[in-house]
Amino acid sequence: MRLKFPLIFLVILLFLSCVPGDGTNNSQNEAGFFWGIWHGWIAPVSLIISFFNPQRSIYETHNIGFIYDLGFYLAILGGFGGFRLFRKSKDRQKDQEQ
Repeated sequence: MRLKFPLIFLVILLFLSCVPGDGTNNSQNEAGFFWGIWHGWIAPVSLIISFFNPQRSIYETHNIGFIYDLGFYLAILGGFGGFRLFRKSKDRQKDQEQ
C-alpha cells in the first residue's frame, strides 16, 4: 500500500514529461515514428492537458510526416483496444462454428 501512491505519481510524471508541443521537438529535431507511437498512447492525457494549456496539443506539429502519422494512428488504434475488439469478434466466430 505504501508503494502504490509513489508508483502512481511516477507514472503520471512519466506521462506528463513528453507531451506534444513541450519544446523538445523543433524544425531541427522533428518527431519520428516512435514519437508518433508515444504521442498516440498518451493522447487522452494530452487532450486533458490541452484543455488547461492551449499551447499544448495532442499532435506534434514538428514531425517528419507520414512515418509520424503512421506511428500515431497505430498507437491510437492499438492503445484503445481497436485490435483487441477485432480479435475478439474473430474468436466469437470460431466459437460459433464449433
